[in-house]
Amino acid sequence: MSRTADAIIIGAGVIGAAVAFEMAKKGFKTLNIDANGEAGHGSTAASCAVIRVHYSTLEGTALAYEAYHYWRNWGEYLEIRDERGLAEFLELGCLVMKTDQNDHMKKQTQICEQLGVVYEDWDEAAIRARLPGCRLDRFSPAKRPEDVGFGEPTGGKLEGAIFFPNAGYVNDPALSTHNLQRAAEAKGAEFLFNSTVTEILRTATGTTGVRLASGEKLSSPVVINVAGPASNKINQMADVTGDMSIRTQAMKQEVVHVPMPEGYFADGSKFLISDSDTFLYCRPEKSDHLLIGSEDPSCDDHVWVDDPEGDDWRDFTEQSRIQAMRMAQRVPTIGIPNYPRGVVGLYDVADDWIPIYDRSSLPGFYMACGTSGNQYKNAPMAGKMMAALVEYCEGGNDHDSRPLTIRMPYTGIDLDIGFFSRKRPVNQDSSFSVLG
Repeated sequence: MSRTADAIIIGAGVIGAAVAFEMAKKGFKTLNIDANGEAGHGSTAASCAVIRVHYSTLEGTALAYEAYHYWRNWGEYLEIRDERGLAEFLELGCLVMKTDQNDHMKKQTQICEQLGVVYEDWDEAAIRARLPGCRLDRFSPAKRPEDVGFGEPTGGKLEGAIFFPNAGYVNDPALSTHNLQRAAEAKGAEFLFNSTVTEILRTATGTTGVRLASGEKLSSPVVINVAGPASNKINQMADVTGDMSIRTQAMKQEVVHVPMPEGYFADGSKFLISDSDTFLYCRPEKSDHLLIGSEDPSCDDHVWVDDPEGDDWRDFTEQSRIQAMRMAQRVPTIGIPNYPRGVVGLYDVADDWIPIYDRSSLPGFYMACGTSGNQYKNAPMAGKMMAALVEYCEGGNDHDSRPLTIRMPYTGIDLDIGFFSRKRPVNQDSSFSVLG
């Protein structure tokens, strides 16, 4: 006899665990299935776990600002104690350089003013006071070491930046996911690890559950795809890609860790930085190191991975060293590693880098896909949206023709979930990068 659940959630990363928590609070008997041995040990463990409140769209900013409040009040949100302790949100702030690429942050600051998001406008003197080791020369467009002019200024200087005090990062993304698992279990949720879904079970009227690689059948009228880099594979398995105008793919990402450059930050002033002139972001890392990630310039190849479960994508390449070399343009005291250290992971990337939070053409089958790279911060709200969406659609409502709108409790903003539709046109307001 197969096991049964009200909802099967494929994936136990930070968003999958958040979906379980929020659905369990609504009374659903949920079961998360994950191929890894523990919650958060897939792409979530490779996340930089950045919490920021600025995005390139109104909806993205509203969602991030709402979710920020849950991280700031993490223990209160969870309502439990975890035997491993609670992950910590380090609220350091985030500095975003004004560049030609982001139109000097004009649109983002207008959105922030509309939503009441706090920011500070820094001039050149303010930047130099907080980042004494930082050069403000312009270097764009981004280049590779083999390109003519690599590392040479291209004329002019950065004239300012926007600082968002309500930003930072979570010190342990895997632990934060374990926290959500324990919170969900306290509400009756179950988790099944070291298990791989090989079939989405269905009848003419909708989904009926899943089959595992072991042959075991798990029955449920609701299946939610939160499989991260494997989400496209699961969608194909469910045969639901036919009406989707937005697709997702697994993309390799490398994040390099280097010793903290001497004199980069003023004393006590370490914070996150986004710099779309050098196409890099960085944040403080453990053991007095600096984490450096790419903002996906066009000169770098996107490495798409067909088999997320394989091993051919897991090694560092020259890309991580190039990121450190680009950082040296801005911070000459940085050390360039001969042997890279850091994290290699996969992002589940949608065509416009905006996630899909939606139902599908198969009744009972839902998706929270395209979330890697910039949606870790939104996990609490993603859980709330998916729980509300399942309740809405299973209650007989047609989300495609009458999209669900939810009131976000902290900000009081009504968010149209149709913004994240699988059928939407590619959103040209997106940054088309990890910035979302």
